[in-house]
Amino acid sequence: MFRGSMVALITPFKRGEEIDWETLDYLVDFHLSNGTNVIVPCGTTGESPTLSYEEHVKVIEFVVKKVKGKVPVIAGTGTNSTHETIYFTNEAKRVGADAALVIAPYYNKPTQRGIIEHFTAVSRETGGFPIIAYNVPSRTVINIEPLTLAEIVKKNPNVIGVKEASGNIKQCMDILEFVDKPDFLLISGDDGINLPILKIGGVGAISVTANIVPKDVSEMINSYLNGDVKKAEEIDKKLQILNRVLFLETNPIPIKKAMEIVGIIKDGSLRLPLVELSEQNVQKLKDAIVKYGMKVTV
Repeated sequence: MFRGSMVALITPFKRGEEIDWETLDYLVDFHLSNGTNVIVPCGTTGESPTLSYEEHVKVIEFVVKKVKGKVPVIAGTGTNSTHETIYFTNEAKRVGADAALVIAPYYNKPTQRGIIEHFTAVSRETGGFPIIAYNVPSRTVINIEPLTLAEIVKKNPNVIGVKEASGNIKQCMDILEFVDKPDFLLISGDDGINLPILKIGGVGAISVTANIVPKDVSEMINSYLNGDVKKAEEIDKKLQILNRVLFLETNPIPIKKAMEIVGIIKDGSLRLPLVELSEQNVQKLKDAIVKYGMKVTV
């Protein structure tokens, strides 16, 4: 069910900072028509920390209703508060999402035992709703160690996978070795190494790059999963042109600007504390877009 190209969906805003629902509606259609297998709203790329409680739930509900069951929806529900994570996960369940993406608690810097207890509490209080853990130490300051993840899954069978964004292939290999769950889902959370993660047993990627070239990301991942390794390698080599520049500054700053540059969205604005891409990096982004073969519209 959760396999292939899974877009880490941006949340479009208007300059006045309100959510641009018309554009969000368009973006869901854009992904449905370009081969995206799973839609993931309200993650890091969706600027979830700056959404109000009401907005957060409303975005998830909007996407679920728009998708109409055509593809699964994994809702970003994790925060650094166990209580808030339980609330958002239950709300995602209520509005019809298929699973929750739960990030390791950032800023609080819990111990590994604290991480285990966090996921256990969320699992218990949400009635076993499917959870995909999200490990991104560069943003959370803590790493969900493979043995910790194995313990989480042992205690909570509803933790069905992990979005791994540590950039550590050895850690990904250890996860597959240590987690005693044959159908456990290893999902790449780092576009630059999507293919290497697939090659060690990954089932797909929650991708930032898929926001701008969903068809190519889907074709790369699904070609590999369907046994066409050569085609996947060819597409991935080209995708690296974009992967390199889409992380020049903090995500989602570059991806929103890139989508604006090629005309997918009219307004790539962000909410503070994120600010617009620097002029120097805007030019690097435009150069890469042209090199990739796309047109610069602004």
